[in-house]
Amino acid sequence: MPATLLRIHPENPPQNRIQQAVDVLRKGGVIIYPTDTVYGIGCDVTNAKAVERVCRIKGINPEKANLSFICYDLSHISDYAHGINTATYKVIKKALPGPFTFLFEASANAPRFGGTKRKTVGIRVPDNQIIRQLVKELGNPIVSTSVRESEETLEEYVTDPDLIYEKYRLLVDLVIDGGFGGNTPSTIIDCTNDDFELVREGAGDIEPYL
Repeated sequence: MPATLLRIHPENPPQNRIQQAVDVLRKGGVIIYPTDTVYGIGCDVTNAKAVERVCRIKGINPEKANLSFICYDLSHISDYAHGINTATYKVIKKALPGPFTFLFEASANAPRFGGTKRKTVGIRVPDNQIIRQLVKELGNPIVSTSVRESEETLEEYVTDPDLIYEKYRLLVDLVIDGGFGGNTPSTIIDCTNDDFELVREGAGDIEPYL
């Protein structure tokens, strides 16, 4: 059965439409949604079968998947990451919400995709009201990975939600149209050594926050 295409206003997301998307996630569904960078594909972080489905759609091994978690704010970070010192926390608090993925040491509570304990977790708090309100209403982070034009062309992303729907409508349960997405992914910053090491340069510049 084809996915539902749900159009949501990016600035003022109606509660009933957010709830519609949350209902899909709570039933173990996989959705596609806008962020402050590129469109993402994901599911409820607590649903192992849904996470495996996301990995199958992307053609990646769950044990080796570098999936990030989208959170509403910083309150969930301590649930999944540890070893965050005060100085690091102050920086990420200033930088988020924003176009960054911060890597931390995984805590014992971090989900084990494919049964494998993770050494690190990537945390995202996008500056996008649709996905943040969705996560807030769900009550759990969302496992997230980017929607690419092709997994062979790592730097090309699909920006038109109608084209995304055509490509993924038989693979996912819901596609949220929140307007055109960007073509530059988040900046990845490694914080595991109490430092801010640039892993991937993307849409965010961490320097002003250091």
